[in-house]
Amino acid sequence: MRSIPRRIAAAAVVAGGLTLLTAPAAHAVLDPIGVATCLASSATEVTALVDPANPGVPAEVPAMGCLQP
Repeated sequence: MRSIPRRIAAAAVVAGGLTLLTAPAAHAVLDPIGVATCLASSATEVTALVDPANPGVPAEVPAMGCLQP
């Protein structure tokens, strides 16, 4: 009677392991030319980091948009 739950648990572990083994890796490939042009164009936005009208509101870092695939 105890071997049936163990077999079910073992089958679930094996099935989960095989699913994780065959799943593709999740990663993004960045275009180096696109990132370089984005960084060059966002270099002029560094002066906008501190907004004198709203000093308490954090500004978006200009280069963060370049890292999106």
